[in-house]
Amino acid sequence: MKVKRSYGERIGYAIILIVMITYALTTLYPFWHVLMYSISDSGRAMTGGLFFLPRGVSLLSYRTVFQTHQIFVAYRNTILKTVVGTVLSLIITALTAFPLSIRRLRGRNAISMYIFFTMLFSGGMIPTFLVVQNLGMIDTFWALIIPGLMSAYNMFIMRNYFQQLPPELEESAYIDGATPPVVLAAIILPVSTPCLAAVAMFYAVGNWNSYLDCLLYTNSGDLQVLQIYLRNLIDSAGAMDAIASVSGDSTHQLSAETVKMTTIAVSILPILILYPFLQKFYTKGVTTGAVKG
Repeated sequence: MKVKRSYGERIGYAIILIVMITYALTTLYPFWHVLMYSISDSGRAMTGGLFFLPRGVSLLSYRTVFQTHQIFVAYRNTILKTVVGTVLSLIITALTAFPLSIRRLRGRNAISMYIFFTMLFSGGMIPTFLVVQNLGMIDTFWALIIPGLMSAYNMFIMRNYFQQLPPELEESAYIDGATPPVVLAAIILPVSTPCLAAVAMFYAVGNWNSYLDCLLYTNSGDLQVLQIYLRNLIDSAGAMDAIASVSGDSTHQLSAETVKMTTIAVSILPILILYPFLQKFYTKGVTTGAVKG
């Protein structure tokens, strides 16, 4: 049965709809602007203004960017950092969250408070650098992974999700002779897919976008990640160096701004493509894991 709304309700829904559409457009337009600018003719794009459609389609900037060897090195390092870092972070987070979710564990509240304390106060940039240096990880791939391996926030999300699972699942497994690692791997994790997907997305986006660890802990160009490469191109001198390093006479047709927009586009598109596949798990995983403290 169709419910007839009053005039005031229709006005209210119309206002809400307008606000939501406006918010969505203001969120999406910056990405659209970057994409349209990057495929526009460089000379016409320099006139400025809003870009709702490309101004003379040209893929010269993409050919130029992908002709540079360094962007493939940066892509390789970023993909490796994202995949390896996300997998290891999920493992460490699950191994920490599972015992802290067991109510009979003595001292679990004290341990949880100790981990929570790191969310309020960190050791600082210089002490962290000295730790990484003393561990011999400077200019190594592991310097991009280990310092930020576990997030306390993500650990608490996963711990709270484990706590709301029926205790009968764990108890029945122990009765059958299962050990805690078996319970975690065979019982808990398979029924925690929404939470794992949400936490994996947090870690993946963080690893993909991170640049400070590469900036602080590496000096070699072979360990450069995509965000550092983008940072160098955003600097006008870095952009012009990238253009000059490409053989051919056609690069003079490009502006530094076009190269910047193109590099931004190729750096954000992979994570934007991945997000819709995990988005369906995001809300369920986070809200379910945040119900209990």
